[in-house]
Amino acid sequence: MSAPSRFDRGHTDDLMTFLSASPTPYHAVANAAERLEKAGFRQVAETDAWDGTSGGRYVLRGGAIIAWYVPEGAAAHTPFRVVGAHTDSPNLRVKPRPDTGAHGWRQVAVEIYGGPLMNSWLDRDLGLAGRLSLRDGSTRLVNVDRPLLRVPQLAIHMDRNVTADGLKLDKQRHLQPVWGLGDTVRDGDLIAFLEDEAGLARGEVTGWDLMTHSVEPPAYLGRDRELVAGPRMDNLLSVHAGTAALAAVATSGAGLPYIPVLAAFDHEETGSQSDTGADGPLLGTVLERSVFARGGSYEDRARAFAGTVCLSSDTGHAVHPNYAERHDPTHHPRVNGGPILKVNVNNRYATDGSGRAVFAAACEKADIPFQTFVSNNSMPCGTTIGPITAARHGISTVDIGVAILSMHSARELCGADDPHLLANALVAFLQP
Repeated sequence: MSAPSRFDRGHTDDLMTFLSASPTPYHAVANAAERLEKAGFRQVAETDAWDGTSGGRYVLRGGAIIAWYVPEGAAAHTPFRVVGAHTDSPNLRVKPRPDTGAHGWRQVAVEIYGGPLMNSWLDRDLGLAGRLSLRDGSTRLVNVDRPLLRVPQLAIHMDRNVTADGLKLDKQRHLQPVWGLGDTVRDGDLIAFLEDEAGLARGEVTGWDLMTHSVEPPAYLGRDRELVAGPRMDNLLSVHAGTAALAAVATSGAGLPYIPVLAAFDHEETGSQSDTGADGPLLGTVLERSVFARGGSYEDRARAFAGTVCLSSDTGHAVHPNYAERHDPTHHPRVNGGPILKVNVNNRYATDGSGRAVFAAACEKADIPFQTFVSNNSMPCGTTIGPITAARHGISTVDIGVAILSMHSARELCGADDPHLLANALVAFLQP
């Protein structure tokens, strides 16, 4: 029998459902929007005029979503409380000419997106999902969530040095998945297959953004089921927690001193420089338009931004039992130890002392523990949307997250209690 947890596992169960239903950023934002709709939010188009009435709204653009809740009586200069996250994960993405193959194998041509642990994509049953652009200008999501593709590893008998020298993969030659047999490569086969899967007529698809995903579902792991293994925790874990927190705060209604916001961006894994990335204008434009829709001036916008705080929530590194020497010797975040505060004095993370105080206050209000992550001085430090958000918008930003193992693997590992702890901290931050 599983040992009881002091925390409700319902949130983690729901996270696992969200991960399974969100194989791509496009699916993730659609699922987040559906959850917000149930909490009373409504979608607004960027091309329409916005009004300044109270209530919840959201904007969808590609693989990004910005959602906010204006409480009754909010002034034009009311500051924002922003939870930032990203929707993309490293994976294998389909090239513009996807149909390829050799020696009797039919294959799909893929490009490497972000920085995946490439070995984790070998010998794994893969599905295919993404966004189809249609001849009439509309888009359609597609998700083939069954074993369709596989990147077969070379047998050890033909690579005797792999044990001594380690696995060495050429990104171009060794990661092209197989999906069938045939001596003739026919251009258009893959897209025709997806048109059938999506119930579309042949020739209706004129563009696509497609990517592979592991079809193995998330699962509790361990003797006491205190761990969760699953795909895309970096960073759909934070997107899910932020969505749940915003919906909870909006449902509670009145008395909010800030305007709570969820900003889930695409393309963080490749530098955030896109119209849906954190280094683009999307967040600033949405926040400004919210100010102006409530009758605000540029002065009101400046006052609102000056009082705004953003929690940039992304996964971080739990201490690895087999590589503890790679971590800072005095900072060993543990799974199920609560969310982590990320600190780097060279501004790879945006946290400073005042930001730490904001996050500590939220965790104290939520009655949950938190931990601190600092990189080993001899190791390079990763980064997040945090410094980008702070620099682009002049917004006080704090980097936080959940400690996991196997980051950037096709299947990552976290503590079963930590997602719920993070969501509670975010609720306390959005509703101080």
